[in-house]
Amino acid sequence: MNISARNNFPGTITALTEGPVNAEVELSTAGGDRIVAVVTEGSVKALGLAVGKPVVAYVKAPWVMVLAGQENVRFSARNHLAGTVQQVTKGAVNSDVVVQLPGGSLVHAVITNEAVLELALKPGAPASVLFKASHVILGVPA
Repeated sequence: MNISARNNFPGTITALTEGPVNAEVELSTAGGDRIVAVVTEGSVKALGLAVGKPVVAYVKAPWVMVLAGQENVRFSARNHLAGTVQQVTKGAVNSDVVVQLPGGSLVHAVITNEAVLELALKPGAPASVLFKASHVILGVPA
């Protein structure tokens, strides 16, 4: 299957908290990076989601924010992952910033060129990525 989402995180479901409408699904990648998704209960049933099941989390690059410097703010977004900038590819208006997480996962973020300059993003610089659990799409093998 081909997909337009730049970020994909194959992993295993490590926690599943179900509610009357939505469920929170936590997965861990082979490298130990942790991703949290919020999906409908209908999706839990349709996909057969359960602890221990393999799953892939997809996140589009424009949905990812990049943070740099002192982080003295708390966020409501469930996915706040620290890493190191691996690559910055500049475009006419936006740049693709790739952040490597400690477990080896690569996270692509599409942000403005101005933001890249303001945050002093360059390979080797520490940076965190931030994205909402509701922006994570889950897929399972058919």
